[in-house]
Amino acid sequence: MDENTIHQWLIDCFGQIQGDMAFQQLSALPDSIKNQLIGQDLSKLPKPSEVKALMNAFTSSGLNTVGDMQQSADEGPVNTKLAISLALAIANDDGSEQSVSASQGEAVRRAMSEANLWLDTTCDIDPAPGEPQVFTRADWVNATLDSWAKFASPVEESMSNALSSVISERFNDAFDGGEIAGIFAGPIPVPIPENMKDPANIIKVLGNTAFSTQLGRAAGELSHEVRGSFDQGIALQKNPAGALIAQNAIEYAKTLEINEDEVLAFLSLEEVAHARLFAHVPWLMPRFEALIGKYARGISIDLDAVEEQLREATSMDPDSISGAVDLTKVGISDTPEQKEALNSLETLLALVEGWVDAVTWKAGMAHIPHIEQLREMVRRERAVGGPAEQTFESLLGMELRPKRMREAAEIWEKIGTEKGDQARDEMWSHPDLLPKLPELDGNNGSTQDPTTITDNGDGADGNAIDTDVDVSANDPVSGKPGIDWDAELEKLLNAQHDGNNDGDSAGDADNGNADNPGETGDESTDTDGDNKDAGDGPEV
Repeated sequence: MDENTIHQWLIDCFGQIQGDMAFQQLSALPDSIKNQLIGQDLSKLPKPSEVKALMNAFTSSGLNTVGDMQQSADEGPVNTKLAISLALAIANDDGSEQSVSASQGEAVRRAMSEANLWLDTTCDIDPAPGEPQVFTRADWVNATLDSWAKFASPVEESMSNALSSVISERFNDAFDGGEIAGIFAGPIPVPIPENMKDPANIIKVLGNTAFSTQLGRAAGELSHEVRGSFDQGIALQKNPAGALIAQNAIEYAKTLEINEDEVLAFLSLEEVAHARLFAHVPWLMPRFEALIGKYARGISIDLDAVEEQLREATSMDPDSISGAVDLTKVGISDTPEQKEALNSLETLLALVEGWVDAVTWKAGMAHIPHIEQLREMVRRERAVGGPAEQTFESLLGMELRPKRMREAAEIWEKIGTEKGDQARDEMWSHPDLLPKLPELDGNNGSTQDPTTITDNGDGADGNAIDTDVDVSANDPVSGKPGIDWDAELEKLLNAQHDGNNDGDSAGDADNGNADNPGETGDESTDTDGDNKDAGDGPEV
């Protein structure tokens, strides 16, 4: 990288005037330091848009000094104010609409109103109280980030304690006279403010800031992907009636070769079905919170890994020490208790998403001609997840994805067919009444007879009330042992991405339809509802 390149990067980040001033300051540095800075790889520097968003977040949050950061950190494990400010900056950094137009609002509200009417005919659970909302991306950030921060708080607290321990126990000789030396010096030593003489304290504050910054970035990026307030399978906002993010829903509809009204109708059905379930099952969200909290509180940090990440820090700033708060780099493998909590969480997520999938399909099959294609695409998206969801995994240490949604949907459909909608929905009256998911065979990924296992979503096996439903673990077409198709799809996609990086997406990995993201199989009509085309064999 030459001087002209870094000069332009500074201008792109800070504007013409401040960029020129920064470059003049850089030029005045000793040649050894200047060459060290200019010699960096441009691709490893943050994007100018990210720098602007971070500066805006700090400015709007009032975090202009380390003392401000300390005060904010003292208020809670996660600096929610900083996270929200950064998330809002990213949510709107591409010119996203700051408000919903009248036509968009009318289209989304009409779709959600119709969806509730359709569900009345196939669902024994009443509509959620209140009115469904129409969100902008910024609305989604404001409505949900407090919940993300709550889930992440135990993790961040463990991170902060680990950072303090490493600094106090292992780096006492790295500081001298109130200045950061050695591994934290970078090209220019940074003096520690008077109220922050303890190096462990300032590193803890910077760790809090780094973690909150990553949380804000992840939420801001996810605001471009989510289409409804229940897309993560849990209730994140206060309005029980749910909401659709109008811009994202309409943009998603435009990417498909399916009528926009059909797509909005399908997304609305999923949203209001989630809303009904969470509003009328009082134990459901507390159970999710308990399982997520149990997992997060059990997270242990590898101090050696934290030390290694800190030694690689080139300067004393949140971005440089971000690796030290990344669970994929410093987290210790799950304990048996965490694995139990995670298994229960995945099971409960699958049962929720499977129920929503089943009632959505039944309610919409007479109104949405392409419901099979839409249903399959959403199943795959939920199973595989996107980049923003993977970022949250590095912060929370867990996947919030219903990998066994397909199996759960088949179980709910079978119960509804054999016992009726009312009996199906009454199973949500108590966790012990929930149906059983078949046990996964660890050797080949197939499923065993579900009578051999009971997982009620709370980590306790056994003692479930028998539902008397014979849920077969065999494929309904071939009669062979069932396969966890979503897990196999994820393996296939990861292999394709690692092997040839040809840009194929989850929506393209079916029957060669790589050029048409709106298709997931033959255009022939699926009349038996089993989501399989007769000539193609079972779909992934």
